[in-house]
Amino acid sequence: MVAGLIRLLTGAQARWKGTDPVRPDGSVPQRIFFANHTSNLDAPVVWASLPTEVRRVTRPVAARDYWDAGPVRRRLANDVFRALLIERKKVTKSNNPLTAMADALDAGASLILFPEGGRSAADAAAEPGEFKAGLWHLARRRPDVELVPVFLENLNRILPKGDFLLVPLLAAVTFGEPLRVADGEDKHAFLGRARDAVANLRRRAEGG
Repeated sequence: MVAGLIRLLTGAQARWKGTDPVRPDGSVPQRIFFANHTSNLDAPVVWASLPTEVRRVTRPVAARDYWDAGPVRRRLANDVFRALLIERKKVTKSNNPLTAMADALDAGASLILFPEGGRSAADAAAEPGEFKAGLWHLARRRPDVELVPVFLENLNRILPKGDFLLVPLLAAVTFGEPLRVADGEDKHAFLGRARDAVANLRRRAEGG
């Protein structure tokens, strides 16, 4: 019900380009969906855009300081999205986000991740910012997990940073072809290639 409401409010349309949500035999591959980040709606919209059987095993990675602020957000994060809430301000050895994400993968979950680490400014929303190293470390630790680039369109305009009311526009969620760390590929090269995969989805969405 919540997923349907999110799709209704945002008009979000899922586009699968270069991959399918499930395998031909109906099985659900374990994946890390990594996307550009411009709005607090991003994680819920990616989650809501997944088919039911994929959504059941997929956990958004989200900032604890935002989603733990108030009973409604906390209830949605914990009981609906089953979000993996991570610290981004007071990180210590005991609450290291990378450890929590790796543990979730080891437990069989798929993840929704925003490698920029924070939201881009509205005027820079078209191109993702530089990716932080977390995606690289997870890919190295679990090379069997598919890494699926995702481009989110119009979310920064539907719910601009600092606003609380939705603007009636249509969102789109484009899922691209999975990638993996290539043999001999270093961290810098991989993160650049992953970022380019998201940027290329934007160009395809714009017809460029």
